[in-house]
Amino acid sequence: LGYGNIMIVETTGASEQTAQQDKLKYSGIRASYAMAETDLLEMNNYKSIIQNVARQKGLDPALIAAIISRSCRAGKTLTAGRGCFDEERNTYNTYGLMQIDVNPKGGGHIARGRWDSEEHLCQATDILIHFILRIKHAFPDWSKEQQLKGGIASYNAGNGNIHSYEEVDAKTSCGDYSNDVVARAQWYTSNGGF
Repeated sequence: LGYGNIMIVETTGASEQTAQQDKLKYSGIRASYAMAETDLLEMNNYKSIIQNVARQKGLDPALIAAIISRSCRAGKTLTAGRGCFDEERNTYNTYGLMQIDVNPKGGGHIARGRWDSEEHLCQATDILIHFILRIKHAFPDWSKEQQLKGGIASYNAGNGNIHSYEEVDAKTSCGDYSNDVVARAQWYTSNGGF
């Protein structure tokens, strides 16, 4: 796969804050693995479309699954396909399994397809690839795997918030987005059949 090997990307896994979602008494890679495993049953409902999109886009299917696990726990945390309720605007800011930013003041994406459709996953994967390429061009001296991890972080926080590899998650949700996603992707590759 042209964007780097997810299995050799360095990761510290989930933060304590993220691990609290499942009331885990530990954090790190072990917590990411546990949360990925918890989502596997529901994730299998999307396996064929994840694999189709991964093939079309040249991206690791386990990475798509990991973002779905992190973003919406394989759909379990969504309301009619939407997430991140904004009380001020009385609307939802994110859409779909991969939770693209539809807030006009944020990512401003116009959602395509049903929230759980192949069309949505294609759109979200294109957005992810866009961020990976932005990081690749911003940090040409990083290895492919570092650029991949930076792209995952910028999918969550925006590429303007990625300043160094050492602090790649400084501005991401719970300060661990790329580390948690990478660890979940590694679990889905080794244990989830992705």
